[in-house]
Amino acid sequence: MDPTLAARALSAATEITSTALSGDDPEAVLDTVVIRAAELADADLGLAMVSADDGHVVVEAAVDSGGAGRALQGLTLPADSAAGRVARGGEPVVSDNFVVDPRTAPFVPDELRDFGPFAAAPFGSGGRVLGALTVYRLQGREPFSAGTVEMLVAFAAQAGVVLALAEGANARHRVTLYQERERIARELHDVIVQRLYGAGMQLDRVRRNMRKRFAQADGARLSDAIDQLDQTIEEIRGTVRALRSPEPRHDTGTPTDLAESARGEVRIAGELLGYPPTLELSGEFADIPAERADHIRAALREALSNVVRHSGASETRVSLTRDRDGVKLRVRDNGSGVPQGVATRGLRHLAERADTAGGKFFINSSPSLGTLVAFDLPLD
Repeated sequence: MDPTLAARALSAATEITSTALSGDDPEAVLDTVVIRAAELADADLGLAMVSADDGHVVVEAAVDSGGAGRALQGLTLPADSAAGRVARGGEPVVSDNFVVDPRTAPFVPDELRDFGPFAAAPFGSGGRVLGALTVYRLQGREPFSAGTVEMLVAFAAQAGVVLALAEGANARHRVTLYQERERIARELHDVIVQRLYGAGMQLDRVRRNMRKRFAQADGARLSDAIDQLDQTIEEIRGTVRALRSPEPRHDTGTPTDLAESARGEVRIAGELLGYPPTLELSGEFADIPAERADHIRAALREALSNVVRHSGASETRVSLTRDRDGVKLRVRDNGSGVPQGVATRGLRHLAERADTAGGKFFINSSPSLGTLVAFDLPLD
């Protein structure tokens, strides 16, 4: 290989490696690979083709001197084409004029018939061929020399390693980003929502205990403040769900200890009620998927919120059962039931949660019998 050409190839490979490790998108790195390959080979067109499951190759990146390379992206060539054979077998293919060469002529698409000299080299990493890097010159130009083809083969091999690095760096970035999103979601859920929830319960308790001492306008303003806290809590929960959207790993399925969460919810409710609700646990709760546990936790919190706000109960019982059918939550109180005319937005949300998650929700409330809230959720 010509020393000057080799030096240029090394410089190009170094540039691509730096770009890949800087965290750029692998697709952008692939564009750079094709641009540099075409420049090094003094080609009029460069293509990077990636193997499909059925053996076909698809153009993922294209560059040409006329600026029309983008139109070739997405072009599919059959498995028996030169690029398909290179991607499958790992051996380079060279032709002085691939439009008339019997090895390649049957598979030349109309979009490439203005070109003649052709060379294709495999690219990949770890012994696995990912596709083919191809270069073309217009009809009438000189064929690619042996030294140029040698350079193309070496450059394609280096590019394959670089693309693997870019994919790895991109994946690490996504994982880091997800972990940060998960940390923020956890703090929002476990700290901010808990504090807002507690503040809302305290305000509501003050409003109920001091109703006669408040002027009507002041009482209405306090009720509005409580409603705004409720709305803020719901919006934060929505933000938490969005932050925990599965990307790139489905960590919404990571197990969580639902029993510990239930104890925390009951403890907060007890501080606001003035007596400790009874909590009964049956089954194993340490491996409940986080997404399922979030639904159960929301149901428990809403049910206890209604007990604190509306029931006037002197006794509250919470039971959480896990069996082969899933998780069953029951919250019972001996209060006066949910008053007519009271906003039931939170209960409607629980019904929607249950329906979306394939579970069941129902409430039975009366002035004489108190209230029963039930929330059943399958784990499959």
